[in-house]
Amino acid sequence: MPALLTPALEPFLDSLRCPVCRASLRSDRGSLRCPSGHTFDIARQGYVSLLTGARATSGDDAAMVQARNQFLSTGRYAPIRRTLTRMTADVLPGQGTVVDIGCGTGYYLAGVLDQLPGARGLGLDASVRALRSAARAHPRAAAVSWDVFRPFPLVDQTVDVMLDVFAPRNPAEFHRVLRPTGRLIVVRPIERHLAELRGQVPAMVEIDPDKEQRLHQALGPYFQAAGTQHVEYIAPLTRQEAIDLVGMTPSARHLTHAALSGHGPLPDQVTVSVLATSYQPR
Repeated sequence: MPALLTPALEPFLDSLRCPVCRASLRSDRGSLRCPSGHTFDIARQGYVSLLTGARATSGDDAAMVQARNQFLSTGRYAPIRRTLTRMTADVLPGQGTVVDIGCGTGYYLAGVLDQLPGARGLGLDASVRALRSAARAHPRAAAVSWDVFRPFPLVDQTVDVMLDVFAPRNPAEFHRVLRPTGRLIVVRPIERHLAELRGQVPAMVEIDPDKEQRLHQALGPYFQAAGTQHVEYIAPLTRQEAIDLVGMTPSARHLTHAALSGHGPLPDQVTVSVLATSYQPR
């Protein structure tokens, strides 16, 4: 059953656009509707589904979302979230708009909003399962279903900070919706990330050695790097945390939960190693 417009979603009505005709949207009895009559339900969990036509297939399924919620609740990735928050605070004015692309359960967006009381947040993700959590992650965080590879349902130059944490990228759309003074912050793994787990679970997806080069080639026409932080530390792991950590990554699509649970010894600690780069629009 559709729900009422949430307080977190209401401020974004000026920024959101109909994905069919690009017209403005207004609230209408538990839905968002454009003047042409295209209608998008507000789910009872609080998110809005703007995806039309064929659904994206890359979103997290229920098991991946459960694993993500369980692992992130341990705080093992809190240093990444703190770094992301500091980088956002460095460039965000007293009030501003933060959009998290591929937001998952909303963990990183909620952490940023916790420390920036003047900011409002919007999470976009293809996974309805994840959005159920994201819509409730923070009182100032709205959530919308969307496929990052399609043109975003957002007005030009309305975003102050765009977050992309372990998520796919759409450089042209990032550039279109960011203000000229805005920033794109990209967090991605590098070679040593989860090396101990990948050493003991051969089916895990490897990190492409050309990943950085491809990132620079993709973003180069639209953005220039303004600063990079390297976050690296050793995190202790229980066996269940190790299973959840694998289960929340793309590797979970190649490994069943039963296979993971029945796996032999798993490491009791793991290297976390990521780069976080702030980019300014060209």
